[in-house]
Amino acid sequence: MNDTMKTIAKPFQTSIDIKKSQFICRLFPAQNEKEAKEIIKEISEEYKDATHNCTAYVVSDGEGFDDDGEPGGTAGRPMLNVLKKNEMENIVAIVTRYFGGIKLGAGGLVRAYSKSVLETLSVAEIVDMELYEIFRFTFEYQDIKTIDSELRSKRLAIVEKQYEAQVIYFVASKNVDMVNNIQEKLANSVKIEHLGSRFLEKLD
Repeated sequence: MNDTMKTIAKPFQTSIDIKKSQFICRLFPAQNEKEAKEIIKEISEEYKDATHNCTAYVVSDGEGFDDDGEPGGTAGRPMLNVLKKNEMENIVAIVTRYFGGIKLGAGGLVRAYSKSVLETLSVAEIVDMELYEIFRFTFEYQDIKTIDSELRSKRLAIVEKQYEAQVIYFVASKNVDMVNNIQEKLANSVKIEHLGSRFLEKLD
């Protein structure tokens, strides 16, 4: 698995008209196939008056596409190719077509669906994601200054804080040894658990 990827920060949409047909492309961020299929189902329901709702997605546990009634290979596959050529991941593309009465032919359809996705990608906010190891730090309130100072000195990023009976920090790091070093140094003050790895927007 790569430790970097590109995805979109939030949903984006554009619309183009080709020979009286309207092509509306919507891009959504999605983590996995389950999420991708839920988004596709929701949009297909919402725009069920459209002639076609063609889809493509690339997510952490797979990829897929659907021509939704267009001739085989003229919609979903070209859309997927655009996503992959632009090295996009964790993304769903849905192109809704309202037929305008003029047939485009197979080549015309491939160009139309590809262009629709490409144009939306060109205006979307693309973010670089990196793979980090996530750790949960649990400690007492009186140790906040000590923990903060230690994390700052090692330039470790806190991605979430929870203040409950104890303080809980979720810390992202690429260097497991550095975190182990804190555990050894402050063994009496903090409990550190490794929660696995996760893609996050690139941390400074």
